[in-house]
Amino acid sequence: MSPSATTPVDTLKNPAPKPPKNGFDRFFKISERGSTVSRELRGGLATFFAMAYIIVLNPIILGSGVDKFGHHLDNGQLVTATALMAGLSTVLMGLIGNVPIAIAAGLGINAVVSLQLAPKMSWPDAMGMVVLAGLVLMILVASGLRQRVMDAIPNGLRRAIAIGIGMFISLIGLVDAGFVTRNPDAAHTTVPMGLGQGGQLKGWPVLVFVIGLVLMFVLIVRKTKGAILIGMVTMAVVAIIVNAVADIPDAAWGLAVPNVPDKIIGAPDFGLIGHISLFGGFKEVGVLTGCLFVFTVLLSGFFDAMGTIIGVGEEAGLLNNETGQLPNMGRILMVDGIAVAGGGFGSASANTCFVESTAGVGEGARTGLANLMTGGLFLLALVFTPLATVVPAQAATPALVVVGFLIMASNVKNIDWDDFTVSIPAFLTIISMPFTYSITNGIGIGVLAFILLRTATGRVKEIPWLLNVVGLCFLVYFLLNPIEQALGVK
Repeated sequence: MSPSATTPVDTLKNPAPKPPKNGFDRFFKISERGSTVSRELRGGLATFFAMAYIIVLNPIILGSGVDKFGHHLDNGQLVTATALMAGLSTVLMGLIGNVPIAIAAGLGINAVVSLQLAPKMSWPDAMGMVVLAGLVLMILVASGLRQRVMDAIPNGLRRAIAIGIGMFISLIGLVDAGFVTRNPDAAHTTVPMGLGQGGQLKGWPVLVFVIGLVLMFVLIVRKTKGAILIGMVTMAVVAIIVNAVADIPDAAWGLAVPNVPDKIIGAPDFGLIGHISLFGGFKEVGVLTGCLFVFTVLLSGFFDAMGTIIGVGEEAGLLNNETGQLPNMGRILMVDGIAVAGGGFGSASANTCFVESTAGVGEGARTGLANLMTGGLFLLALVFTPLATVVPAQAATPALVVVGFLIMASNVKNIDWDDFTVSIPAFLTIISMPFTYSITNGIGIGVLAFILLRTATGRVKEIPWLLNVVGLCFLVYFLLNPIEQALGVK
């Protein structure tokens, strides 16, 4: 299947490189990677639209938590912290890593901070542990260990990670749009999720999502430039019109409010920036428990980012065909470590690479210039935060489903399905990411399965020693609860 048969012109992975036009072009390698300035800016805009929800969602998750002393974090300060740290981290990745991978507060990690760390210590203590996890990540990068871990992942699992991310972001899109919903526990059903509400698609918001999805696929099949961005902008306008005419409750649209707000400018509140205590948490919970908390944040950040970097890099066609590595990998990983620590410093929780970056890649983004657009919009959101809620989830989430398809289509054929010691771990990786709603879980299950099956077939020597170390870390990760119980950690 040729790329042109499944993707629009903007998503061709290896267009012929051209000589740089100027110093700016040379710095970002725009022509070298077969891109253009307009394509990069368009991709950066698409990525921002796809992940702007984090400005609203992260404060909700962190704000729902209460620390040991009964304190809540201020919502306005959390909005500022989330937008500021996302903007700075994304721009830094663009300038230093030169890849179209945007960064913001990590979903999942923020829940760990809010629901697991904060209740046992103060908020500054909890954020201090996030900073420590980021510092450890930077040490691992500086020593070269983090890159060696990534290099130890077999090619089949790398492809499976990309496919799993494709399925994962597709499911995220379906769930966030309300096309798929979780069945209430009271239903006592063996089916955990269902179509729409009660097995039926109801309401204008879901219809907007469906129309947007159809529109994007049609534009892609017709090889229209800017297909994904055109689809998002068009459906955002449609959603605003429908919402005004039909008088739909804001809650029906999810987290975003599809109305142009009366007040579009608000002063940012930087009260949470730098409000941390590096080692105060250890005094509250003890050294052992504190180390386990840091390890949990560290492992999630380590492998979530690794999977995202591999998946986005593969979709952008930036991986070296021989080594499977991204250019500037050391820099990319260092920025990721800085982002984790920076997120904690800003009290926004750990920042990490976002799979929604694939929306920009789907629009043709291939360089860090796209990040300057995405990061710049996050920084603008500091004063234009109300406008960040204008684009409803149902207008942006079709892009996640479309990009998920593109990622899967380009990777599934490259796995050796005849070698069961590769294909079974790959299969488990692919299904575990969406079904457990975690990139880290998918990678861990795949790595452990690969080690087990290679060992069972007498191919132990084919397992890189570092992969065994990674497997041991994942074993501790999955057995963390019984380990805590055995050690008396509550």
